[in-house]
Amino acid sequence: MTRITDLATEHIGVALQDFVLTVTLQRPEKLNAVTPEMSSALEAIATAANHDPEVRVVILTGAGDRAFCAGSDIRALDQYATPWEFRNRMDYCDALHRLRKPVIAAVNGYALGGGLETSLICDIRLAAETARFAAPEVKLGWIGGGGMTAFLAAAAGPSNAAVMTMTGDMIDAETALRWGIVSEVLPADGLMTRARELAVVIASRPPIAIETAKANLRAAYNMPQEQAVAYERDLQTITFATEDAAEGRCAFAERRDAAFRGR
Repeated sequence: MTRITDLATEHIGVALQDFVLTVTLQRPEKLNAVTPEMSSALEAIATAANHDPEVRVVILTGAGDRAFCAGSDIRALDQYATPWEFRNRMDYCDALHRLRKPVIAAVNGYALGGGLETSLICDIRLAAETARFAAPEVKLGWIGGGGMTAFLAAAAGPSNAAVMTMTGDMIDAETALRWGIVSEVLPADGLMTRARELAVVIASRPPIAIETAKANLRAAYNMPQEQAVAYERDLQTITFATEDAAEGRCAFAERRDAAFRGR
């Protein structure tokens, strides 16, 4: 059986420790811009992570101190023979969006274009003080296609999303915090420590409940309020019937730490 760490490539680092999978974009000389080969690797890693019980939380970051991800390698976009082929390409944003496990983005520098989309797809976003965010596609004649408008408007609000997608200009980490794009801004040397600290806490929770919480949050953004509340009640009932929930109640009554097994 292939281990998930065996899916690492020259430009995608993969490390697993204590149920936390750290995925690192490793192309710092190109601001960690994503090539089609890197997209394929991320697709394989996301698929494997969804089915690996040893993975409970994913941290996504970039190598070096300059960039989280500068989006797609623009030179590589010319390899698509037609617009339709471009439309149906394997996209790293789609791969990450299919992850059922919670994902923490540790944004250590530039998050531009598809790199901004990638961070927005993640459930929790932490930023270094040096992080910068932009949707610069409009400056080149197109717009984002990995969910930029939907995710950015949900995080920052329609007006702030309009500023970013219509100007293409960059905002700093403090502005991103103020607009709700990130949850915390940290010194650069403390970013990964905080990301891992948070990941370890989440990984200690019941895996089924955590994955269900993620599914519930997504549904809440896409349903009318009454349907969302009813859907949440259904999901609560499902999680309440798990072995982990029974263990949680028993551990609470016995005043001990629970041992969750994802069942």
